Amino acid sequence: MIDGIFKNRWSLGILIFEMLCGYTPFWDGGSPMKIYENILKGRVKYPAYIHPDAQNLLEQLITPDLTKRLGNLLHGSKDIKLHAWFAEVNWERLARKDIEAPYVPPVRGGVGDSSQFDRYPEEQEEYGLGDSFDQYGHMFEEF
Repeated sequence: MIDGIFKNRWSLGILIFEMLCGYTPFWDGGSPMKIYENILKGRVKYPAYIHPDAQNLLEQLITPDLTKRLGNLLHGSKDIKLHAWFAEVNWERLARKDIEAPYVPPVRGGVGDSSQFDRYPEEQEEYGLGDSFDQYGHMFEEF
C-alpha cells in the first residue's frame, strides 16, 4: 500500500524538493525557457541549507537516467524507504495511520475552507489580448 506513493520516483523527488525549499528544483530566475532547459538537462541547484541526507535522496530521485534512479533498482521502493533521510519513519505505523500529525490546521468552514491560504487581489489582466509582443511565439506556432 505505501509502495504506491513511490510509483513515480521523479515526481516524489520534485515534491520533496518543493516542500523543503518552497520552489521548483529547476527554478532559474523566473525565465520559463531557462526552467525548461534545466528540466531537460536534469540540472538542479541545491541550496546550502538542505541536509546532506535530503540532498543525497533528491540526487538519486531527480536523475534523468532511469537505470540509476532510486526506486528503480534491485529492491524497488524498499531502497527509498531504507534511505537515511527516512530513518525516523516507522513505515508500519504510517501504513496503519497510527502517527499523530505534527500540525493540524484549524478548519472553520468545513469542506472547502480556504482560511489558511493567503489572499491575493484578483488579476485584472486578460491574457492573450492587447498589442504585447511575444518573444517566444515563433517557437510555438504549431501549438
